Amino acid sequence: MAFALPVWFLTQQELLSSEDDSSGIFDDFDDEALFEFFHLNRPCISFIADTLRDRIAPVSEKNLSADVMVMVTLNYLAHGVSSPTVLQRARLSHEDNPSVICAVSAALADMCEQFVSFPITAESRENLALKTERLCGIPGVLGVLAPVHFKIRASPYEKDTFRSFVNSVGFTSVVSQLICDYDGNILSVEQCCGGSAYEQDLWESSCKGKEMEGGVHGSYWVLGGSGYFQSKHVLTPVTEPKNEREVFFNRAHARIYNVMQATLSLMRRRFRCLLQLGFVHDSSLEKKFNVIKACVVLHNISKKFSVPPPAVAGKPELLQTGKLPSRLVTIDPEAWNVRKKLIDSRFAEPFSAN
Repeated sequence: MAFALPVWFLTQQELLSSEDDSSGIFDDFDDEALFEFFHLNRPCISFIADTLRDRIAPVSEKNLSADVMVMVTLNYLAHGVSSPTVLQRARLSHEDNPSVICAVSAALADMCEQFVSFPITAESRENLALKTERLCGIPGVLGVLAPVHFKIRASPYEKDTFRSFVNSVGFTSVVSQLICDYDGNILSVEQCCGGSAYEQDLWESSCKGKEMEGGVHGSYWVLGGSGYFQSKHVLTPVTEPKNEREVFFNRAHARIYNVMQATLSLMRRRFRCLLQLGFVHDSSLEKKFNVIKACVVLHNISKKFSVPPPAVAGKPELLQTGKLPSRLVTIDPEAWNVRKKLIDSRFAEPFSAN
């Protein structure tokens, strides 16, 4: 579960107490139009608006209501551009639009602690690991770790800056570190760096990386791709399988790793702003990170409300395989031994889900 049970119970209580009392500005849209403009359903939007209402301060002389600001921002996040119909209903100009989106995105980003949470109790970690094991056959896994690249535009005339945003595939991007669980809930979102950053460096400098490698979360794993070093807490695939056991393990690893791919595909369908975050000089990395975190928060909330996915548009962007840093790193031999013991004991035969 992406956030604590009390939060979910509170969500249910608010819905039950005002089931038909959705925010007034959204009453002008029928259910079909709501989904078309915002890629969310009415109960979900009502909850978001209620949660944000006291967190947003007016950002212009127009003294826009919080609900209007939420409407404008949700529409932009859903489509990557603002719909003329929404701007007209908000009586908002294109000049005022960026400041509104910035304010609401920041408010949503501040809700990460409430709606994006890593399992912190022994019981919650054990339950999550058991559910993950049922999916892939690998014990002790809490989630899937991946670097996620979001396209940006950068000027090639600013050579030093431009170079820092060119990733291993060759396009300009910012990269964030995400961890999701077996069901596609985002458990952690950290960092927002130029696309040239190595995922191993992101992991080592991240709060969650330091916690995991420091043993704060016990002996559990997160699954990582080929851009990470094998460690006692990051479980990577076998680069060159030499026997059937290693082949079977890699298949099981891919089975759960693909959950991250599906999660990111869904997020980019629901929040098309993530397909292109704009010019790198248009705003600071912090503002871009706020948009990313805002979409993560809304993704987790939308899952709790069982909001259906929008229609597929274009080919899904694949996770980048990344590359390891060129610097010399000494990997603890015990990390290799733990993975080998796991493979030998669990993957004599291919995993088959019940």
